[in-house]
Formats: sequence, structure tokens, C-alpha cells
Amino acid sequence: MSTVSNSSSNEQHHLARPAAYRRVLLKLSGEALMGDDTYGINRQTIDRMVREIAGVSAMGVELAIVIGGGNIFRGVAPGASGMDRATADYMGMLATVMNSLALQDAMRQVGVVARVQSALKIEQVVEPYIRPKALRYLEEGKVVIFAAGTGNPFFTTDTAAALRGAEMGVEIIFKATKVDGVYNADPALHPDAVRYDRISFDEAIGRNLKVMDATAFALCRDQRLPIKVFSILKEGALKRAIQGDDEGTLVYA
Repeated sequence: MSTVSNSSSNEQHHLARPAAYRRVLLKLSGEALMGDDTYGINRQTIDRMVREIAGVSAMGVELAIVIGGGNIFRGVAPGASGMDRATADYMGMLATVMNSLALQDAMRQVGVVARVQSALKIEQVVEPYIRPKALRYLEEGKVVIFAAGTGNPFFTTDTAAALRGAEMGVEIIFKATKVDGVYNADPALHPDAVRYDRISFDEAIGRNLKVMDATAFALCRDQRLPIKVFSILKEGALKRAIQGDDEGTLVYA
């Protein structure tokens, strides 16, 4: 009987542990919202993500989010073949606005207050990106979702995450992927690939590991902004990572 009681007590202690970080940025790929669908937003998937985000917000963590648009743009990509690159990139930015609004609405339904700020001015739909206002929202405990990337073509949402993370003064960027960390080879092609628990920026560059795109990675390295790569598909992974558990791969300066 005492064994069961101790086990329950240990589990409660684990769940009650405080966050290891005060302010963080979560980078979500648009593809992560698709679930098992070929494109678009899978309702069950976004609801599960939002529950995890709500749990982190309830811990008192100030949370900013940058989300990609691949799940929507993928559906129109065949028609964009041969299109001017800048035009295609602006279409991708608009897709991130759609994802941001969907994420905000899903959060509203579970009682999490979120604000969307867009790098492109669409003031009838979302407010523009204003750094002091975003910082105030974070201090008030609201989740801030940054849409439309950097607002410029030729830059990825990885770069937007690094840029907004630096501007918001976050302690770490959490990059949510479909893989549970950084490996020495593609685990889908090499079953014996080894996952790194920790790796420095310089080591990752030296081993040609693709953690983020080169611009984003260089910005994080220069700002000494660590990156934690983890799987968004693992239940509770975000909370464990924010509590400082050995979840995913930490890339450090």
C-alpha cells in the first residue's frame, strides 16, 4: 500500500515541478498541424498542441510562438510552380497568418488568452508587430503568436523565430519537429543513427547538422540563444523540456 502511495506522491512531485525557464519561444512548423492529413489543419492535432501550451502557460511561463505555413502552402504549391519567389514567399506568410488565427482561436476555447501580431500589416484581421506591446503582453501572461515570418521574402520562419526570440529576450528557443532531437544521421534512413543529448553550435556546424536554416542558426549562435529540438508528437514533451528534463537535444553556445 505504501508503495502505491509513494509512487503517486512522486508523480505529483514531477507534475508540480517548476519551469526551468521564465520566458521562451516555441517554433512550430506548419506541417506539425497537419497530423496524418496531407495538408491543412487537423483538429485533433491542434487541440492536443493547445492543451500542452495551456499547461505550460499555467506554470507561469511567458510564451511566444512562431508558426510556419507549410501545411497550407503545400496544398497550393503545385500551382505556384514557376512563380516569382518573392510572390510565393508572401503567399507563405499569409498561410502563417491563417495558422496563427486558428491557434489563437483554439487557445481561446481552452481559456488561454493569446494575441496575434503580424509582420505584414493586415489590421482588419490582426494587429501589426509592435515590440513594446508584445513584451507587455508577455509580462501580462498572454501568449503572443508572431505571424507572417519576418515580413520579408527570402527568409524562413526559422529566421523569424530566431529574430523574435532575440527581440523578446527569451532564454531559449524550443523547436518542435516530428523528430525527437538532433541525430548524427537521418534516423528515417539510418536506424542506427545516434541522438545527441547536447551539442554546441560549433560542433553542429562542424558536423553539418541541419538544426535550423543557416541564417537563423547563425543569429542564435551570435546572440548565445540556445535551441532545444524536440518532438511535438510525444505527449507531454513540451512541458518536460520546459521543466529542464532530458528531452530532445540542447544546442548551446
